[in-house]
Amino acid sequence: MTCTRTMFRCFTIAAVLLAGVATVFADDAGSQPQEPYIPDIGTFMKIGGASSPDYSRSLDAVLFSSFMSGASQLYRLTEEGWPYQLTLFDDGVDGASLNYAGDQAIVRASVGGSEQSQMYLMDVFSGRMEKLTDKPEVQFGSIIWKKDGSGFFFRSNEENLRDFKVYFHDLSDHAITKVFDMEGANYPASLSPDESLMLVLHLTSNADDDLYLVNLESGKYEHLTPHEGDVFYDYPTIMPDNQTIYLTCNKNKLGIDKRARLDSKTKKLEYLDPESIWTVEGFGFSDNFRYMIWRINKDGYSTVHLQDMQTGQTLPAPPLMGYTSEAKVLDDGRVLLSFTSPSRAPDIWMWDWHAPELTKLTHANYAGIDRTNFVEPQLIHFKSFDGLEIPAFLYLPPNYNGEPVPFVLDIHGGPESQFRPYFQRNFQYLLLHGFGVLAPNIRGSSGYGIEYQNLDNYKNRLNSIKDIKAGVEYLIKNNYTRKGMIGIKGGSYGGYAVLACITEYPDLFAAAVDEVGIANFVTFLKNTSEYRRYLREAEYGPLSDSAFLESISPIHKASNIKTPLLVVHGENDPRVPVDEARQIIKAIQITGGVVDSLIFPDEGHGIGKRENNLTVYRTMMEFFHTHLDNK
Repeated sequence: MTCTRTMFRCFTIAAVLLAGVATVFADDAGSQPQEPYIPDIGTFMKIGGASSPDYSRSLDAVLFSSFMSGASQLYRLTEEGWPYQLTLFDDGVDGASLNYAGDQAIVRASVGGSEQSQMYLMDVFSGRMEKLTDKPEVQFGSIIWKKDGSGFFFRSNEENLRDFKVYFHDLSDHAITKVFDMEGANYPASLSPDESLMLVLHLTSNADDDLYLVNLESGKYEHLTPHEGDVFYDYPTIMPDNQTIYLTCNKNKLGIDKRARLDSKTKKLEYLDPESIWTVEGFGFSDNFRYMIWRINKDGYSTVHLQDMQTGQTLPAPPLMGYTSEAKVLDDGRVLLSFTSPSRAPDIWMWDWHAPELTKLTHANYAGIDRTNFVEPQLIHFKSFDGLEIPAFLYLPPNYNGEPVPFVLDIHGGPESQFRPYFQRNFQYLLLHGFGVLAPNIRGSSGYGIEYQNLDNYKNRLNSIKDIKAGVEYLIKNNYTRKGMIGIKGGSYGGYAVLACITEYPDLFAAAVDEVGIANFVTFLKNTSEYRRYLREAEYGPLSDSAFLESISPIHKASNIKTPLLVVHGENDPRVPVDEARQIIKAIQITGGVVDSLIFPDEGHGIGKRENNLTVYRTMMEFFHTHLDNK
């Protein structure tokens, strides 16, 4: 804080902020931490939370999603602050998009984890639903409403189940009109204020896309972002002049996503923070374009930033340290956000910088567990085989005394994803039971620039697996654990990483859990949903190079597996088909290895239902206790 003549005022504001934060957090601070009450994992998995906040103008009400009922459902906060449940889908909702007035929403929901979201028109006050689509083989999404609520734009792969085209749905007569017809993955991204223009994002891989400007009156479109190599344009917004576009882009020397301004006439791109070294995410504006909002991802942690577009003034940001997953700035400048940290379940907060005042709007249920016993991680870096620095979050049990303890490595999916310091119920259970956890962001992770993200592409696939081995070596070298006490778990690409580790390094781990992971890249690419195949080939390698794909596939090295393995999968998985699980289970059974499995007929790419989650985590924790404790 820099102050000269205004020093007294600065210290006064700081005092008010600190007082406000102390007041907000007092509700769960309680007395001094007591001896931990450690119930079973089932109780931990019932800890609640709230996310995906939105605001209804017409009702002056906040909406959010929560698993408090056992599946993700939508809720509206009443005037009394009580959550009114709006949706009652057996399998929960996939998302919702409010219209401008906030009296109606398009809700997307699928069955059994299929991800084939159908669209429903919902009344935001009562929750009354009207089903708009009934095509379970088709996926619908990316909703953008017209301001008057008369209809909305969306994407769908209805034509051939592969290519996503962009359409308009007129609610007056339910007529559907195609507005953007191009092969591949296309997403409506922004509608101009006068509704004459639309920005469409066209993905060629998970690391490369293009931006097209569509004239909705003539149907003609213009390519705004011709480029070479992998470049990613994201969060585009058309400003009221119909010419200026704000967005994030990583076409810079660091290869990180930065705030930028694009002139659609000249196609000139100008960065707002050219010297920034951190990734920008969640870039957007209030509906009246008065306020700009963005989040900065600094080694996984995120902070919210605000700017007044009329004055150019940087505004006070909410004093929260952890992971703000979503943030929306309202027309009056207040910020509605979802915040979590490793020791705090996600809740919805309102930040009013005018006061300043930070208010928690929802209150997660901690299932009778004292939150003050939860552990925050250390951000560390370890060197891999080639000297590359790998960032990771190191969690140590609360009473760690320097002696080796059982450890579990947690490998995120993606691979173009990033482990973030958010609340992990199963982590806290393990920590209170004396386990340590290491969550690395191995090469290929996002958040550190395009060069780092591309280090595992195609022929470099197994280099990311070497990073995991280096993480184990770091733990052993620093006496955090020892051989025979180390387990690993991961989902999706993380599940592949688990299988790769126990085939490439058979003696490294004493227990392994693969959730919805890839065992055979050839069958995976052949059987994954058609609309995903070319995006995945850009990352892993083409089916035409089957020899390479086979060389990195754990299924062909299953005879190496010595590590006891638990396999978890959903029969309706559209991304990594369940046959991947069945292949590795059968291969291990043939060789006489130790393998257990949980295959759920009503789940997809990940386990969504509370009762199934309870089964998974009870089984997994018993599995780790059996193979890692007391070694």
